[in-house]
Amino acid sequence: MYDIWDGIKSALYLLVTLDRDLIEITLRSLQVTLMAVAIGSAIGLPLGAWLAIRRFRYRRVAIAVLNAFMGLPPVVVGLIVYLLLSRSGPFGVFGLLFTPTAMIIAQVIIITPLIASIAHQAIRELWAEYHDLLISLNTSKGQRIRTLIWDGRRPLITASLAGFGRGIGEVGAIMIVGGNIDHATRVLTTAIALETGKGDFALALGLGFVLIFLSLFVNFATHALGRTERGRFW
Repeated sequence: MYDIWDGIKSALYLLVTLDRDLIEITLRSLQVTLMAVAIGSAIGLPLGAWLAIRRFRYRRVAIAVLNAFMGLPPVVVGLIVYLLLSRSGPFGVFGLLFTPTAMIIAQVIIITPLIASIAHQAIRELWAEYHDLLISLNTSKGQRIRTLIWDGRRPLITASLAGFGRGIGEVGAIMIVGGNIDHATRVLTTAIALETGKGDFALALGLGFVLIFLSLFVNFATHALGRTERGRFW
């Protein structure tokens, strides 16, 4: 019990004094995850909107596959990205393995189906409401998608926040393609695993507190957006 409290006090000291390693790892985690969320949203939001309004032969199959991809094991994604980016892989010439770029690619693959699926559900409800109006105005498919995305921006922001929450806590794929290299690819989750294994519980707990704070922030932000239309947060 003493070791636990001693570790917590040391972790709080690192947070208060803004420990250099802690800040560096946190900023790198935010850099990788925010970039992945931006790319994943740029792909997933229009894809979800397109699936909501487009009718084609294998639409149900496409939606089922999209939902299935939400459950992709991160370690499998990491393995696939590793094979693609390794020297013997088709993209090995670019030298992206064990770089933040490789980590971003893995996170994009993991979070894009989640963002697209949530966006599809939100836009489908809006499409049912706006269908007759948009058809009567003789709008193009692109105009319909842009209109639905704009009017559904609150639930779509929630979709992006869900992607951020999934990405910031990812460890398996990030460890495989990033390598957990100090001052290069070490992020919150991989650093926590490493420092725990080394017995440095102070830094591990400090990083854990930061990760918990970021997760709570995402949850509160999602809750706030969901309550916006009612005019109050609580």
